[in-house]
Amino acid sequence: MSWSFTAAAERALAEAAGWSSRADRDELETPELLLGLLAEEECRAAQMLLAHGIDEARVYLHWPGLHRSENGARRDFSPAVTSAIDAAVDRLWAYPRPLHLATEHLLLGLAAATGDVSTWLAEQGVSADDLEVQIHALYGHVPGPITLEAPAEVFDAVHGAAVESSPRVDSAVPGTGYAAAPNVTGFAASEVAPLALPSSGGRGVVETPSFGAKAVAEAPSLVAANVDVALLRLIDAAANRAREGLRVVEDYVRMVLDDRYLTSELKSLRHELSAALSSFSKADLLAARDTLGDVGTTISTEAEFTRANLGTVAAANWKRLQEALRSLEEYTKVIKPAVAATLERLRYRSYTLERAVVTVRNSVARLAAARLCVLLDGRASEAEFVHLVDELVHAGVGMIQLRDKKLADADLLERARRLCERALRSDVVVIINDRADIASLGGADGVHVGQDDLPIRAARSIVGSQALVGCSSHSLEQARQAVFKGANYIGVGPTFPSTTKTFDAFTGVELLREVAAEIRLPAFAIGGVNLQNLDAVIEAGFSRVAVSGGILAATDPAAAARKFVERLNEAN
Repeated sequence: MSWSFTAAAERALAEAAGWSSRADRDELETPELLLGLLAEEECRAAQMLLAHGIDEARVYLHWPGLHRSENGARRDFSPAVTSAIDAAVDRLWAYPRPLHLATEHLLLGLAAATGDVSTWLAEQGVSADDLEVQIHALYGHVPGPITLEAPAEVFDAVHGAAVESSPRVDSAVPGTGYAAAPNVTGFAASEVAPLALPSSGGRGVVETPSFGAKAVAEAPSLVAANVDVALLRLIDAAANRAREGLRVVEDYVRMVLDDRYLTSELKSLRHELSAALSSFSKADLLAARDTLGDVGTTISTEAEFTRANLGTVAAANWKRLQEALRSLEEYTKVIKPAVAATLERLRYRSYTLERAVVTVRNSVARLAAARLCVLLDGRASEAEFVHLVDELVHAGVGMIQLRDKKLADADLLERARRLCERALRSDVVVIINDRADIASLGGADGVHVGQDDLPIRAARSIVGSQALVGCSSHSLEQARQAVFKGANYIGVGPTFPSTTKTFDAFTGVELLREVAAEIRLPAFAIGGVNLQNLDAVIEAGFSRVAVSGGILAATDPAAAARKFVERLNEAN
């Protein structure tokens, strides 16, 4: 086998293995691979798909038979998936072996191979030929060929290094309209484009998108010096802006949100940015810096010196970071395409982190009064249901989640509407369990999904951007993923044995401690919580609980709810 998978592609394949589209076969099929690519939110394939409006919800609509697979381990590839990989390999025939197939290459194979997925992708505007062009550009193959024949010393002056000797090649990458970047010594192997088409015998073909051939041939040293200094100034300024913006955001998350997990993620991003920038000589950047002569230092607006609150400080610096990363990415494409690709990845990652930070901040504010969530079924009749809802609302319950798998859809929708009507008279948050459609139609505040239900992104596409989406988490890693995937709150457990639901294992209060130490997204301890073990939950760092039997099985549910609310408010 002349290929392997990148880490992101491996994660996408692992996610795909958790889905199944056919009951009669256990092999990994192409619709599942498409879902796996979308689940790896920061990968290039997901970004390419989202650019065409393709998300998980649209995939589910086209392949309604998709469901969670019991076999979460790596599964054998179906003939269709194997054919897609072969199609990608065929398209990448000129790249060095062994190939390292990334997520964008898997998407290319899905679009290029024959089958249902490729047909559907074409209908959505995803063309294999267009993807191939994008991929060549991502790997440093710039529009061309713009060619220049000049003595070897000219190339040395422009690129700062000698061009390797090799047989002369003066054609573009076949079938793409793109020319390969030259292989220039002095760059690390990972920083040059996969296709190296160098010059020969001191004279050869070079692509030069930044300046004209005539100018370089006539005055190589002058042009090279001007370009080098200007480029270094650009990189130095953008790097400073990126580091400054990132540090301000990190301080906000650390000191204001007090979120250990997101602080560690931002610190990791800062270190990766430093590693990417380390490929540029610090001495050269400082030598090219000209703060006193920079015309931009004297241009400012009044808005630059005013901030309404701490949140607006963070918001301004997210934009500062992302704009700087984009500037760095674009200008490093001129000399170090691989570094530009790394910067692009970091920029996409910053978008995900920004969403997570803003979601945590907004969710904490929105759910500040929601300390007790009561999990309520539809009761024996609508009248009994409405009566109990009124009692719970008057008792000061902050959130009510309607969870009933036995009611017919029409009855469940009617219960949801009645619950929302009663909650409108107070600040009670109404959540519907599992059913994003019922939540949307019933006018609820949001929906709660489990690990085997609709993904968070798909649920949000149904309930809307303003609705709450909660997610069950049975491990610290699942809680972290919920933060990254845009959940507004999490349910953590099952903590204790429950009288209303059966579990194979219980996480206990230890998981509560782990989550409380890292995560500031609102989190509810769930599973067997009652007034007898509530203190253990509070001591573990939780001041929010989701309760069913501990309240509904009580002789006086309203009185039990009041005791929960009092204890939780005291602990807050």
